[in-house]
Formats: sequence, C-alpha cells, structure tokens
Amino acid sequence: MAEPVKPLRDVVAPDLDVLFCGINPSLLSAERGHHFARPGNRFWPALHRAGLTPRLLRPDEDATLPEFGLGVTNVVARPTRTAAELTAEELRAGAAELAELVARFRPRVLAVLGVTAWRVAFGRPRAVLGRQPERVGGAETWVAPNPSGLNAHHQLPDLARLYGQLRQPRGAPGSSGGGPAEPARFSSSGTAPAAHPFSAGSTTRQASSASSAPTDVAEPPVSTSVSTAR
Repeated sequence: MAEPVKPLRDVVAPDLDVLFCGINPSLLSAERGHHFARPGNRFWPALHRAGLTPRLLRPDEDATLPEFGLGVTNVVARPTRTAAELTAEELRAGAAELAELVARFRPRVLAVLGVTAWRVAFGRPRAVLGRQPERVGGAETWVAPNPSGLNAHHQLPDLARLYGQLRQPRGAPGSSGGGPAEPARFSSSGTAPAAHPFSAGSTTRQASSASSAPTDVAEPPVSTSVSTAR
C-alpha cells in the first residue's frame, strides 16, 4: 500500500548528519511548497551562520539540504494557521510516525524544533532544551529552539550557536552508539563549533521530498499546551 502523500513532503535522505523536525506546516509554507517560507523565520539564516550550509539558502532551495547532510520533516503533516489547532492526539500520532521515519533513514541526530511540542508529542512534560535521554528511531535526539521570528527567547546568534552544536565530528563522544544518551544541555558560551565540510559524504545525497515550517515559539518552563501564532 502506497504511503499517503503529505501536504509538504519531507526533505530527507539516508544517513544525514542532522534531521531537523518542525511541528507542522504553516499555511504559507504549504501553499508555496517549501520549508520555513514565512518571512521573518530565521531557520535559513541560522543554518548559514552555524556553518551548516556554505551560503544563505532560500526556502525554495530546501531540496538541496541533503547535499549538506541536512534534512527537514515535521511532527504533524497537517498545515494549520497556528499550532494551537493541533490536538494532543495528532502530536502523539505524529511522534510515532516520526520514529518510523527516523528508523528508516537513520540520521545521526534528530533535532526537534520546539520544546513545547516535544513535551506533548513524546509525553515529557518537564523536558528542557538539549540532548534528550531517549533516542527516537534509534537516533541521538535533541530539542532545539524554534526559529520563528516570534520566538523572543532566542535571537538569531543564539539559534546559530545552538544549531551548530547539533552536528558533532564523527566519533565524538555522544555522536554515535546504541545505548540511551545522557541528558545534555547546549553549551552556553562561545560561537558555533566548526561544522563538517559542506559535502556531507563521498556520495551525492538525493532529496526525496520537501516540507514546511514549525509553529511553536515559546519555551516555557513546563507546559503541555502548544499555542502560538505564526
């Protein structure tokens, strides 16, 4: 049986360095057919400043991300005006589908963009930003700040520094292994670490699809409600 076609297809390929995971597509991203298409979203500038892409990519270049060892998906495929329109059931169902996707494509790191959505989708009401103790689909899993321009908790330099920490040199402690990872916070000092060369491997990675923009913007201490405007 063929898999259902998502309103915005994932940008994914086998063995990526980092698979970024938004919450669900915004209406604008769904209309345009590209990730993080809303003006003011800082995802693309953050990737470039972090050293994860060799230049500032446009949203309509999202299909090139696997060339740099990166990909994008979402917890929930349904586009909405705000994340508040998503139900807890949708988020939990999306978490199960995400685990299947990760197990299939085997990224080294899964980065969920938004701690509030992570808390609801994965049943971790007191989770904080950073590396999580559990792995999703076998991948080392981090929760990172949402890049929406409405997220006043983290400015663009913060996002660049934190996103840069997601791609660690191969063989570095915590970069691989089968057991549960110890929880770890993001480093709070310095700039983004040197990233891998922009070609993520000896073979060209092919993008199999293209997806959307995440929606939650607040990072409260403890919350199980995903309610933000985009």
